[in-house]
Amino acid sequence: MQPKAEITWAEFAKVDMRVGCVQRAEAFPEARKPAIKLWLDFGPEVGIRKTSAQVTDHYQPQDLIGRHLVAVVNFPSKQIGHFMSECLILGAVDDEGAVMLVSPHQDVSPGQPIA
Repeated sequence: MQPKAEITWAEFAKVDMRVGCVQRAEAFPEARKPAIKLWLDFGPEVGIRKTSAQVTDHYQPQDLIGRHLVAVVNFPSKQIGHFMSECLILGAVDDEGAVMLVSPHQDVSPGQPIA
C-alpha cells in the first residue's frame, strides 16, 4: 500500500483515539464479510460504544472479552446492515490481508487517550 497524502498536525489532532475495553463480543453472521460485533467501554467521558470488525481470521468473539483495544471515537456513526457502528477499532493488515488488532502491551484505564 502506498503512503497516503500528508496531513497537518492540526488535522491529526482532531482524531480522538482512545483505549477501550471489550465488554461484549458476538458473531455478526448478517455482515457481507465475516465479522464480529464488539461493545467497548471507553470510560465515563465516552461510555460504551459498539462497532463491528472483520477480524475473524485471527480472533473469536469469546477471546476478545476483556481485551484493551485502540479505537477512533469521534467518527460519525455508520450503519452496517442492521447494526450501527459508533467507533472504529484500529488494526494492522498482515500479508494475507487479515487484520491484527492494535492494543497497548500494558493495561491502561478505559478511555485513556492515545498520544
